[in-house]
Amino acid sequence: DGLEPARMRGSWAGAMGHTQFMPSTYARAAVDGDGDTRIDLWESPWDALASGARFLQQLGWQPGLRWGREVALPEPFDYALAGLKARRPLADWAALGLRQANGAALPAADVSAALLVPAGHQGPAFLVYENFEVIMGWNRSEYYALSVGHLADRIAGAGELRQPVPEQEALTREDLAIVQQRLNTVLDAGLDTDGIMGPATRRALSRFQQQVGRIADGFPDAGTLKALAAAGADETRY
Repeated sequence: DGLEPARMRGSWAGAMGHTQFMPSTYARAAVDGDGDTRIDLWESPWDALASGARFLQQLGWQPGLRWGREVALPEPFDYALAGLKARRPLADWAALGLRQANGAALPAADVSAALLVPAGHQGPAFLVYENFEVIMGWNRSEYYALSVGHLADRIAGAGELRQPVPEQEALTREDLAIVQQRLNTVLDAGLDTDGIMGPATRRALSRFQQQVGRIADGFPDAGTLKALAAAGADETRY
């Protein structure tokens, strides 16, 4: 397509250009977005954006459906209902007392949604639709997909999150591995100690929080970490 191979550089894993396409994705989805008869994901934002749109279309993006939205939760709330696999109709979430972040009622749409509370009960909550999982087809991180969705809303004119993310020192991967080890000791949780905050680790944290009388949101806040350290036999940095 007229590009010099020396300019077609990628990361150590092979991801290339503005959209960080893998070679197989480049071959399947890259298109000429600016009409110059070349496909240049490195120098042409139009090619990159058009190719990204085509890739999302191939992954199953549904036009006219949002990725999700920030919501307000009632108090008290059962955080065991959260999780990407715990989908239910939007009408069911409305019946449980969930509302849009601005206080308005949820739309009366015939769609299913899952609830995510990535920063625990003190942070923002999101109902995510099927298009959210399409974004995750690009990158399997829930945090990535939430960031992409919120950025898209901001570009379209939406404001900041109604409920800001609480300030807390970020846990390193080593920190999370220690948390997983502690959960395995206290709960016999059977977690991989990989330092990745996945659904299994969240469920185990939620179980522990229930046992010690904390809000069971599955988030490793400072209080939960201290309680987890106190429950174990040896000392940790928490």
